[in-house]
Amino acid sequence: MDRRQFCMRTAGVLAAMPLANAGLAQARQGAEPIKLIVRADDIGSAHAANVACIRSFRDGIARSVEVMVPCPWFNEAVAMLRETPGNDVGVHLTLTSEWANYKWGPITQAPSLVDSSGYFFATNRDFLAAKWNIHEVEKELRAQIELAGKQIPQVTHLSSHMGTPTSTPELQALVRKLAAEYKLPIETPGAQWFRWPADNSTTAEQREAALVKALQELKPGIWILVEHPGLDTDEMRAIGHEGYWNVAAHRDGVTRSFTSERVKEVIKARNIQLVSYGDTWPAR
Repeated sequence: MDRRQFCMRTAGVLAAMPLANAGLAQARQGAEPIKLIVRADDIGSAHAANVACIRSFRDGIARSVEVMVPCPWFNEAVAMLRETPGNDVGVHLTLTSEWANYKWGPITQAPSLVDSSGYFFATNRDFLAAKWNIHEVEKELRAQIELAGKQIPQVTHLSSHMGTPTSTPELQALVRKLAAEYKLPIETPGAQWFRWPADNSTTAEQREAALVKALQELKPGIWILVEHPGLDTDEMRAIGHEGYWNVAAHRDGVTRSFTSERVKEVIKARNIQLVSYGDTWPAR
């Protein structure tokens, strides 16, 4: 090939590139996007959880934070959320208190919802086995919603701690009624649960690698990733229950993954849209 032929061929390739790029851009525009809600659960449950949830939003990929109103660190969580504009906050409806050495109970008088020590039951099984009163459940959930709404201006939705408030058809109907009344949705139509294949026995590095791999393989659609950020502190090391005593290390690994530069790079490279619950619902 002589110089003239090479130049002509090169010019042809360069001329075709804008068309190819335009076609690629059109294809990308026409394709269904990948939208990901990253939800940080249990702010209010502990000081370490509060710090980690805010860090996961401010410095990381979390876009929705779920607040536990009955918990001892709720007031600090309120102050932190007020100081963090743009946070999408859910009222994490709470009827259980799962940790062995650290407890909370209802903010209303609700004798059917507590154990012999006056705290919420530890598990869904314990709650369901108790003779709970639906009117006391409604009173308690209303109080949680109203207190959160009064103190946190960016509350947009409801969610369910450990699934207990939505664990029976009767409770599901109640929560749907409250969601409609307070105009705080609890469901995202069409959303799928994002599976992060790394349990609490994995190291922080393994969790990060598993999240990167899952993000690389994520298909178009709306996805919800739920986890519990924390910190490896003395406070959180004292929290746990049978079968789960490494809470501090495990949840510190969640925070590291949510703030990981490697994770952010994959999200950017794949053009994954980080959205909040509020972004995915029709105008109310």
